[in-house]
Amino acid sequence: MKKIVLGLGTIALSLGVLTACGGAEGSGDADETLTVGASNVPHAEILEYVQPLLEEEGITLEIESFNDYILPNEALDLGELDANYFQHVPYLESQIEENGYDFVNAGGIHIEPIGVYSQEYASLDELPDGSTILMSDSPADHGRILTMLEDEGLITLAEGVGINASLDDIEENPRNFDFQANVEAALLPTAYENNQAEAILINSNYALDAGLNPLEDAIATESADFDNPYVNVIAVRSGDEEDGRILKLIEVLRSEQVRDFILEEYDNAVVPVTE
Repeated sequence: MKKIVLGLGTIALSLGVLTACGGAEGSGDADETLTVGASNVPHAEILEYVQPLLEEEGITLEIESFNDYILPNEALDLGELDANYFQHVPYLESQIEENGYDFVNAGGIHIEPIGVYSQEYASLDELPDGSTILMSDSPADHGRILTMLEDEGLITLAEGVGINASLDDIEENPRNFDFQANVEAALLPTAYENNQAEAILINSNYALDAGLNPLEDAIATESADFDNPYVNVIAVRSGDEEDGRILKLIEVLRSEQVRDFILEEYDNAVVPVTE
């Protein structure tokens, strides 16, 4: 979520769309509005699906779309959003520590298995010795990626580092892969299209947004079992997790109807969770 910076066209917030924060607990009144910032795919698409479901509950859902990992938290902190939906738990925790945000995780919704993509090779075994492996410049993703590559037998990490692993924790790299963690996550699909490395790890939301199918186009995919800690969550300012509108949003997003929609729409490239 880490640096070849090619320039990023982000979608600017419309500053005039402020809504009441910290609304009354319980079900909303007919005129209650909830503004949520989200990545375009799949988060905003999922929210678009639940808009009419929340309307039935008396809540008008307004969606602000973003194409990066920085602005949604800044907007939430400034009170321009009631919640955001784009980040997994380790990234949220890293942003709270780094920026002093007073945010909480209001509830997990889905997992997006990360994938390895290559223009030239059909499997990890085919990657030549010395291949460049390109990954996000976000430290919160590094342990996730390196653990996946260790599970695939490509590297060995220092004992016990787990999802907190960094590039410095690689103890064995028998095929002398050149790991580069210097590309903004949103630019990884462009790096793939330009064939900038033998293998590129892309977060599923950006892969889907770029027209890639993680299940068909990736040469390897992270496990999406429910022990995966990288669940994407609804984040809110501390204290707002008991806001009735937020509680209703979580309830609807975790409903069987929405879970079925996610599974059908994304064909297991996005996996819903229940708690």
